Amino acid sequence: MWSLLKWLVMRLAIVRWIFKILGLVAFLPIAFLLKAIGLPLLIILSVLALPVFFVLFILGLPIFLVLLVGGLAMGALFAALAFGVMALKVALFIVLPAFLLWKLASWVFRGRNGVARRDAPGKDVPEGADPA
Repeated sequence: MWSLLKWLVMRLAIVRWIFKILGLVAFLPIAFLLKAIGLPLLIILSVLALPVFFVLFILGLPIFLVLLVGGLAMGALFAALAFGVMALKVALFIVLPAFLLWKLASWVFRGRNGVARRDAPGKDVPEGADPA
């Protein structure tokens, strides 16, 4: 009986260990995606901020001020990129599906010849004529 319980507990422990390993493997694509996005962003920030560093250094400012102003420039660029990515996420995951649903609904509820449906189709009555 004890050996059966020990075998069952070991079996469950191995299954939990395998699930933990597979869970870590599931996060690898996310890590690679963040690496693929983060490194180019860092390169963009450095390419845009390096001229600021050089201009400030050539002007003869103390190295502390050069690093301070360059860091502020990199921070401002990073903030602009972060807000841009956030706006892109909102546009892709909220605005685009809402727009597509709107287009789909307008296409589904469209009548013949592209005219919106009416409850009671009426005849066009010329101006000044008696409709009866």
